[in-house]
Amino acid sequence: MTDHVILLHGLWMRGFALLMLHRRLMEAGFRVHRFDYMSVAATQEQTIGRLHARMREAAPEGGAVHLVGHSLGGLLALRACLDDRGLPEGRIVCLGSPLKGSAAARAFANLGGRGGGALLGHNRALLEDGFDQWTGAREVGVIAGRSPFGLGHVLGQFDGEHDGSVAVEETRLPGIADHCVVEANHTGLLFSVETGRLIAGFLRQGHFGRVPADREQA
Repeated sequence: MTDHVILLHGLWMRGFALLMLHRRLMEAGFRVHRFDYMSVAATQEQTIGRLHARMREAAPEGGAVHLVGHSLGGLLALRACLDDRGLPEGRIVCLGSPLKGSAAARAFANLGGRGGGALLGHNRALLEDGFDQWTGAREVGVIAGRSPFGLGHVLGQFDGEHDGSVAVEETRLPGIADHCVVEANHTGLLFSVETGRLIAGFLRQGHFGRVPADREQA
């Protein structure tokens, strides 16, 4: 039985941004679906309700339904699966997701009074605060980038390596199954050949496998 993968885009994006990743995972043998949602206007409850329905529809007769989320999409994937009773089994991969909260989001929210916060929409608190740890049943893998090019580099003060929008340290959430770092910026994670390979490996095995020492610093 072929596993399904649902892709979730990040803040201010739409599903078409995931086209290259969609193709790579199809070539790896998965049945892939892009989940489009209004990242600012829709409430978290609306988005998660739709995502739960999409997960159930993807595998009505059983089988795994994995989630792969970029940035905010990864945060929403974790939120949706904190309690996954009644949902198909599967794993989660987060790409450049600030799982411990985003310094760049907090800096952006403080720009221009209420305007900055409004542009983060209903997921502002999730972006700013993230999680303390992962306590859900699903295995979660995280891929972070460390090419420091992006808008967040201007807005936020990063400690250590970052992808231009999210610090690597912001992605290291206690309780996840595996973590790795690749040479890509925040958006580039969606187009990286290596990212596609790592995702496919984790979805099948629950770990990323060996990453060359010059690409990961534990």
